[in-house]
Amino acid sequence: MKQQDARSLSPLAQQAVRQRAVTTVLNGTSRAKAAELFGVSRQAIYNWMRAYHKGGQKALVSKRRGHRGHIRLKPWQAALTVRLITDKLPDQLKLPFALWTREAVAQLIEQKFDLRLSVMTVGRYLKRWGFTPQKPARRATEQNQAEVDVWLREQYPAIRRQAAREKASIYWGDEMGVRSDHQTGRSYGRKGKTPVIPSTGKRFSCNMISAITNRGALKFMIFREHFTAEVFIEYLDRLVKSSQQKVYLIVDNHRVHRAKKVQIWLGEHAPEIVVHYLPRYSPELNPDEYLNNDVKSNAVGRKRAKDEDEMFCNLLDHMNERQSRPELIQNFFCGAFVVCRLKHSCPYV
Repeated sequence: MKQQDARSLSPLAQQAVRQRAVTTVLNGTSRAKAAELFGVSRQAIYNWMRAYHKGGQKALVSKRRGHRGHIRLKPWQAALTVRLITDKLPDQLKLPFALWTREAVAQLIEQKFDLRLSVMTVGRYLKRWGFTPQKPARRATEQNQAEVDVWLREQYPAIRRQAAREKASIYWGDEMGVRSDHQTGRSYGRKGKTPVIPSTGKRFSCNMISAITNRGALKFMIFREHFTAEVFIEYLDRLVKSSQQKVYLIVDNHRVHRAKKVQIWLGEHAPEIVVHYLPRYSPELNPDEYLNNDVKSNAVGRKRAKDEDEMFCNLLDHMNERQSRPELIQNFFCGAFVVCRLKHSCPYV
């Protein structure tokens, strides 16, 4: 009958074998005979006896197998690491990285605590701390955070209250240009062979200006010429005529928005429309930016227009479809930055 390999036994059974084998040898049985009795090698008996003489019965107790799972970072070290990752960028801490990767976090821990961790271990820590890999949003270095805070804390609530008193609709507006060579998304192909998408070699473009409300209203205008004060005034005139309420329009600080001709026109139409301006370099506050991304991804990037007329038609079809689905427009107000910054908004956002 084939003897069972002691290594296949449970830790407690192995412990029992070790203790009985050592006791047998201590009672006068030779080590060779004990090895034969318990089905182990002579070297195992010698190792057990050496461990017994060195540490007694405690040395024969089975130890926990596999990964110990102990945390090498102390709680205060983990808390400091999380705070640095949340509040700082790697280059601000003199690390040779632009983004927080596992390698960057590993170097940060080594720099701060003189403790070297593997990339896999750092990944487990990040998961435990609630961090996930994400595509970062861009923010201009020219942005004045104090100016943004004042706008969010004082100016925007004042706009909201005034709009509520006048029963006005608050629109968030922006303009954009689209080009024939814009491409987004991915296409499946054989590994090592980049898929080729045929498209025209000509370059052409169209422009669009739009404004949305959190109730799903969308007003847009597509044009071929450059964005000028005259074009903006034409759009404002259309916006006023198509709205049944007074309009509060929030836009960025584009020079056309502040042009002298525009200001004169706004002064003449003050009972119908008022334009307010976002803080400088703060596109993340504008939910209409999500509409721009949607247009570039779905109406331009994934549809290869052959000429300017076809691009114009693609844009028009896409915007008409979006205009007929207010629930999609409302989703643009659920963007991370919009919800975070404007979370105390009322129905007149």
